[in-house]
Amino acid sequence: MGIYLNPGNTGFQRALNSEIYIDKSGLLRYVNGKLFTEQQFICVSRPRRFGKSMAANMLAAYYSRGCDSREQFAELDIAGADDFEKHLNKYNVIHLNMADFLSESSGLEDMLCLIEADILDELTEEFEQIRLPKRRSLVRMLNAVFDQTKIPFIFIIDEWDCIFRVHKYQEDGQTKYLDFLRNIMKDKSYVALAYMTGILPIKKYGEHSALNMFDEYSMINPAAFAQFVGFTQGEVEALCRKYHMDFEAARQWYDGYCFDQEEHIYSPRSVVSAMLSGRFDSYWNQTETFDALKTYILMNYDGLKDNVTKLLAGERVKMDIGSFSNDMTTFHSADDVLTLLVHLGYLAYDFDAKSGLIPNSEVAGVFATVVCAAGWNVVAGAIGQSE
Repeated sequence: MGIYLNPGNTGFQRALNSEIYIDKSGLLRYVNGKLFTEQQFICVSRPRRFGKSMAANMLAAYYSRGCDSREQFAELDIAGADDFEKHLNKYNVIHLNMADFLSESSGLEDMLCLIEADILDELTEEFEQIRLPKRRSLVRMLNAVFDQTKIPFIFIIDEWDCIFRVHKYQEDGQTKYLDFLRNIMKDKSYVALAYMTGILPIKKYGEHSALNMFDEYSMINPAAFAQFVGFTQGEVEALCRKYHMDFEAARQWYDGYCFDQEEHIYSPRSVVSAMLSGRFDSYWNQTETFDALKTYILMNYDGLKDNVTKLLAGERVKMDIGSFSNDMTTFHSADDVLTLLVHLGYLAYDFDAKSGLIPNSEVAGVFATVVCAAGWNVVAGAIGQSE
């Protein structure tokens, strides 16, 4: 059992130990169906505190050969799947949290060197009994291990997009990072699955659409992942009964993310915080600072201020999401800014109507605080109407 190669299941056990745990192991049913297919590359983007890391830890616990997780999953939904035993702890898993590597690095190139060195060290220690290549690049090592053991690899990458949020303007380093990911995963026979999580969809740089093999599931259209974005209405109703909380109040505070497959998705961390504290309140301001939201909504793009005013009044605004560059720096219009706010969770998106809206009272309160602090006195009437 290593830190990155074939990790244990302690991360997922923490989730199971929590007072509130909602069984989302049905995600594994879907992912199992993608193993060894053209759809084996999955990128899931969601806002902060929407359960991305928990899902990544669950996948690592289920697939990793570095642990025995049968007992953990025995009472969960996935245990009833026909292929539950087939995939349980059967793969070489490489589980990386890119934010951890970034925090330890002096720059993007140093980060890539650190990732490769750490994985190579663990591969060398884990598979010392097999014949390893003399020239030990990461790809050569992975090929050698798979060739001699016939056990494929699963890559689970959490916070994959952190460099695009932290090093926003370092395009050269960003392209090298994309090339690194492409080099170790694309068209490689040793890959059974790659599952990445982040806040932003995959950044594309012209010819460097390096990760175009990934199917993306975002807050714009999560498709089959909709029920795993947050808590469903049935799950929140059950929690309200258990904790003797008013469901209608919970709906007004935390509902509002609506998709074709699930009409009511709730902000999970906020619901948990409300249930455990016994108080409906705004927990959203603990995920992003007011200054961050203020930066985006005060951008001087034609129509943006009017759109924010309409949103605060409870209206929906039409959005063109097609020109968004999937980063936090390249904006050409008000629509690009609004699209970013969808990915950050500040807006919900109606895919059929092509429009955005403020999802619930919690997020509306954050908007109101930000615009008042920014001196937008003209929208005071809109805020009153929203309240």
